[in-house]
Amino acid sequence: MESVELKQIIGKGEGVFATKTFKSRETVMVGIIEEILDKNDSHASQIDENKFARHAGLISKVNHSCDPNCGIRVNQTGGHDFVAIKNIAFEEEITFDYVMRNYKIEHFPKRCLCGALNCRGSITGWKDLPKEKKEEYKSFVAPYLLKLDAQSS
Repeated sequence: MESVELKQIIGKGEGVFATKTFKSRETVMVGIIEEILDKNDSHASQIDENKFARHAGLISKVNHSCDPNCGIRVNQTGGHDFVAIKNIAFEEEITFDYVMRNYKIEHFPKRCLCGALNCRGSITGWKDLPKEKKEEYKSFVAPYLLKLDAQSS
């Protein structure tokens, strides 16, 4: 049983929140692929260069942040586990940066609404992320993003 729950956020819609504390590098949510998709959509997870999937449970409800508390780790089934980048407090919203699994962003508004102090101003894909941020995220992204970077160099 996951230690998260879905809640309403005034002015933002829904978000996923911790129902316990998590330590850095602890698995917060386990990614279970429910369905492989023919194309990308707003709730799909990119799982390879041209492959998308829908995860079971609340993973598709986790909001973007330019200052996330979770990153991605691909598990044995190819699903995306969410792993704490830093300690997460009880009742804190679980967030990740969409660049951690998407090479490009196709289904979100241009303006980012995350409210983080270091907000980039728009929701971007991995391909548009500055080199310094890529280095910071390197341990918390889907491996195919690093592979695509290496191919384009």
